[in-house]
Amino acid sequence: MFSSSVSERTVLVLILAVVAAIQLFFIHSVASVNETNAYLYHKCLEKDGKYKSKSLYEKNLNSLISNTSVEDYIYGVYGYSPDTVYMVIQCRGDSYGPKCDTCLSTAYSELRKRCPMNKGAIVWFDRCLLRISPTTFINEMDLKNKFYMYNRKKARDPASFNAKTKTFLTKLTKEATRKGSERSPAQEYYEPGDMKLDGKMKLYGMVQCTRLIWNTDCTKCLDTIIGEIPSCCDGKEGGRVVSGSCNFRYEIYPFLDTKR
Repeated sequence: MFSSSVSERTVLVLILAVVAAIQLFFIHSVASVNETNAYLYHKCLEKDGKYKSKSLYEKNLNSLISNTSVEDYIYGVYGYSPDTVYMVIQCRGDSYGPKCDTCLSTAYSELRKRCPMNKGAIVWFDRCLLRISPTTFINEMDLKNKFYMYNRKKARDPASFNAKTKTFLTKLTKEATRKGSERSPAQEYYEPGDMKLDGKMKLYGMVQCTRLIWNTDCTKCLDTIIGEIPSCCDGKEGGRVVSGSCNFRYEIYPFLDTKR
């Protein structure tokens, strides 16, 4: 009788320990979603040519980066032709201040490693985009430099899920491009949101454009990539299309930093 009671208590303790471990793992996983700044993709723009080590272009590039402190977005220019360097750093709407400044340092280090000596290059991280170029690209909508990412898990009803996702992201686009004095610079061309799906499930999403392009081009850019949902992430429970001028992401779990 005594040994049976001890065994039952032992089993109960083990079960509680497993449950606690699962809960801790879940909490850690959700928390890490907001803290991640993973490398996503890069593109070396070979058409822009290469610079030589210790050249004036390299000095101008290093000076531009080292003298830049960014809050949420900066379009910078340094040097004189033919060694002028143009740069944009655009951080995600929830990643301003120190997080944005840190992302610039991380992105530049990665860019130098992945595209050594390239005058033109783009690198994307979860929290920011960094582009350098020997020519200006302001007011140019960039849909050529683009990539897809998606969740492998498929929704039960892919066609219905696609339609709801498109409607949801289109609504966010209208908000992101809405003009109004109440919208702060960090939130310009950026809109997060969520939408209730069947049962307790929710769809979380965000859309954003770089502040290099006009309001109308932001709408056009987002409408174009949202239209690519069937190609990029057909019926998937999470996905994103990311270009040089705009991007969207949706998931069935929260992935943005909601702390203000």
